Amino acid sequence: MRHNSIYMRYTAAILCALMLWSCGGAKLAVADEQMERGEYYDASRTYRGVYNKLKKREERPLRGEVAYKMGLCYRKLNMSARASAAFQNALRYSYPDSLTHLYLAQSLQSEGRYRDAINAYQDYLATEPRDAAVAETGIAGCRKGMGAKASPTRYVVKQAKLFNSRRADFSPMFAGDDHDVLYFTTTNEKVTGSNRSEITGMKKGDIWVARKNEQGQWQRPEAVEGELNTEHDEGIISFSPDGSTMYLTRARREPNAHTGVEIFTSQRGDAKWSAPVKFEITADTLSSYGHPAVSPDGNWLIFASDMPGGMGGLDLWRINLKERAGTLENLGEFINTPGDECFPYMRADSLLYFASDGHAGLGGLDLFRAEQTPSGGWNITNMGYPVNSASDDFGITFGEGESGYFSSNRGDGRGYDHLYSFVLPDLKITISGMVLDKDEEPVPNSVIRIVGDDGSNQKAAGKADGSFSFPLQRGVRYVMLAGAKGYLNAKQEFRADTAEVDAEYGVDFILASINKPNVVDNIFYDFDKATLRPESKTALDSIVQVLRDNPNVTIEMASHTDRWGSEEYNQKLSQRRAQSVIDYLVAAGIRPERLSPQGYGKSRPKTITKRLARRYPQFKEGDVLNEEFILSLPEEGQEVADQINRRTEFQVLSIDYHMY
Repeated sequence: MRHNSIYMRYTAAILCALMLWSCGGAKLAVADEQMERGEYYDASRTYRGVYNKLKKREERPLRGEVAYKMGLCYRKLNMSARASAAFQNALRYSYPDSLTHLYLAQSLQSEGRYRDAINAYQDYLATEPRDAAVAETGIAGCRKGMGAKASPTRYVVKQAKLFNSRRADFSPMFAGDDHDVLYFTTTNEKVTGSNRSEITGMKKGDIWVARKNEQGQWQRPEAVEGELNTEHDEGIISFSPDGSTMYLTRARREPNAHTGVEIFTSQRGDAKWSAPVKFEITADTLSSYGHPAVSPDGNWLIFASDMPGGMGGLDLWRINLKERAGTLENLGEFINTPGDECFPYMRADSLLYFASDGHAGLGGLDLFRAEQTPSGGWNITNMGYPVNSASDDFGITFGEGESGYFSSNRGDGRGYDHLYSFVLPDLKITISGMVLDKDEEPVPNSVIRIVGDDGSNQKAAGKADGSFSFPLQRGVRYVMLAGAKGYLNAKQEFRADTAEVDAEYGVDFILASINKPNVVDNIFYDFDKATLRPESKTALDSIVQVLRDNPNVTIEMASHTDRWGSEEYNQKLSQRRAQSVIDYLVAAGIRPERLSPQGYGKSRPKTITKRLARRYPQFKEGDVLNEEFILSLPEEGQEVADQINRRTEFQVLSIDYHMY
């Protein structure tokens, strides 16, 4: 859809047919007149007849001109493949207009033939370097299109088959906040008039409506009741906030005159719509005014027009519905380009959706989201694939959340538009994990709390197997706390990714028991000394965190040695080692009265737990690693047993420190 594309979809039937053939052949002058009036379908057929009769060598220049004009007609009719072939023939016969390269590039882009389109844009850039912006925008769109399918958005798009006919159906619009009534424009075989358009070859458009039943299921669409649909071409609608007034587009059609469109209004009463009345914007009768969109507050009417003072092609304008006089303004260079901007939709007073072929897109018209900034500008975002395609994508309306309908002629070789549904599924972001004790056994009856910096606060009970799961939101920082009767609390912090992809985070909680010693792995000392080695820092910091997460707890920090050496020596060595840990904890900010060092030497050999039995299969749960047992083992087993006995543990002494 290009400069005059507004005429293609919304023009009235011709009152009388023109004689296309005389003197034994199609007349070029007739075709030129048809195209000048906007009768692109009939003009394309006439040009085709002329083109096929130009066989002689001396007629080659004229054949190039006819191919070019035929391409212009196909371009208006959204028949991209035919347009590409026609413009290629124009170049083949050396048609001199440099715009041929540009139009060929745009047609190839609309076919999704991006590499060929880039070459054609580069050819245009070489012939018209002063128009670099248009060519570079086209090339950027092609490159975007080439990577679109590899990096799609999360939107799910499906053809709305219940609403679509064998002809063109487009520009859907919800009526009311319940989103259970959908209006749209159609050229199906049951529309009001009987004549077919010389402009499109189809019957002219009517406004139809579909409704949901009591079960929330869409019913087949039908023509709106009342005097709205006529022999003229009606379509592309919007509603006042109270739903009582419809703004619509109607084709202006007079015999032997250029086709244009105008905005009309219709009033709803007794479940019917009244005969349309023209909505005057300016006294200019040569320009077109269409695609009305009422702002949610009812103050503004946004519309598309080719009136003087724009950026080129169709521009988006607005007028104040309360005051009218003196309020007409162009939406400016953030929105409008030298191409076409059309089919506006105001979702919120500062959130506008529209279709454009002037901003970098995948091909044809693309749908764009525009959010107004505090300074009055607009941030423009292409809605991406699969909402946008290489073909024309336009006329969007939103229902509940990020869902709704739009129109597109993708996949239709005739250029017919159809309705498509879209929905942006909720992101499935979860965090799950296990609550275990120090022996890696599930902790029953645990409780997990998760608090986000977005104000969210969730609480859940862990399952019998120790598992849990929470839904999350993107980009939120969370703090989690897990606890259970008989265990100390444990805390975790993390931030959910901002990427718009489903994600599952995993985190496990290891809870320290209140009723039995808790081994702290990976605390290392220099040989035969109490000096802590640097690689012990991670394990020591984990004890600091446990004490911070449980501020009412006091503990005994115990150190144990293996069976080698005397009782007295091992007791003193283990006492010094326990004190080294206490010193580290105090230096980290833990109050010393919460800490009690105790060296046990080799007096308390370790009893094998389930976790240790899994890790060291040569032992079974319940084995006590005393000297008698160790001496019964082979040499390798003895070394492992001694290693297990050399350990650091903490035991909870009280849970009411400074509570009273």
